[in-house]
Amino acid sequence: MAVESFNALECFIRSAEVGSFAEAARRLSITPAAVGKHVAQLEARLGVRLFQRSTRKLTLTEAGQRFLGEVSDSFRTIQYAVANLASAEGQPAGLLRVSMGTVFGRLYVLPLLGEFLRRYPAITPDWHFDNRQVDLIGQGFDAAIGGGFDLPPGVVARKLTPAHRVLVAAPAYLQRHAPIDDPQVLQRHDGILIRSPQTGRVRSWPLTSRWQAQQPMQLRQAMTMSDSDAACAVAEQGLGIALVSLPFAVPYLQAGRLRRVLPDWYVDDGHISLYFAEHKLMPGKTRAFIDFVVEQFAEQGLAGRFDALQTL
Repeated sequence: MAVESFNALECFIRSAEVGSFAEAARRLSITPAAVGKHVAQLEARLGVRLFQRSTRKLTLTEAGQRFLGEVSDSFRTIQYAVANLASAEGQPAGLLRVSMGTVFGRLYVLPLLGEFLRRYPAITPDWHFDNRQVDLIGQGFDAAIGGGFDLPPGVVARKLTPAHRVLVAAPAYLQRHAPIDDPQVLQRHDGILIRSPQTGRVRSWPLTSRWQAQQPMQLRQAMTMSDSDAACAVAEQGLGIALVSLPFAVPYLQAGRLRRVLPDWYVDDGHISLYFAEHKLMPGKTRAFIDFVVEQFAEQGLAGRFDALQTL
């Protein structure tokens, strides 16, 4: 494939993914005029119009949609093959773009970076810390780490740990109140609840016991936070009982700054997973990262540390 044809296809596919020549140009580090020129040359070569252009938006024509479906997978295969061949002395190499939650990434993924780079010195990390789900393919990420993501076409998930939520409170708060030995008692306590940054809503989860019984969670909403770490910090001040993701609570529990409330009960919120594009020929840098993270999480026993039935 000639370089010009390869570049034209890349401009077309990226423009189709993001719906804008300007945004495609930004992600390809070229000018919008260059993207438009490449797409126009591709249209002239094919003899069909691929996009309907207007001042407000860029949309695929019927022919463009059909062409995108036919070439996108093959083009990515070629991209991955080129990237793998270009790896330094056969070792995984290149820019590794990964998205992960801010606090979770800093607590549990960043500490792995030194060993990862010792094994793969030709990989350049480009890690983004954000608590929102990213468009893995459209935004050009190699992988993402998080929980509860919707799986768009072409993206798969590999489970890392349970995503359990637990009830926690400061020792001083628990000393001021009668023992909490039943979920129904929660309705008499101030609740520090999490508001979803994606939807803006406070979800109503059922509590599950280690015996798999379920009860509604009747914690009174006294305040809301958009982040589990912030909720832990507020609970540490003795201001109420917080329902938080267990990975965020672990440092507070280990230090004795918070204690589990109703330790036989928890909220099952699925799993924290690695997300990546499904492809037969995965870039070496992506495969190296996925295998390394899975290995490290297993060696460190993080799945057990984040299991509400094992972490009291």
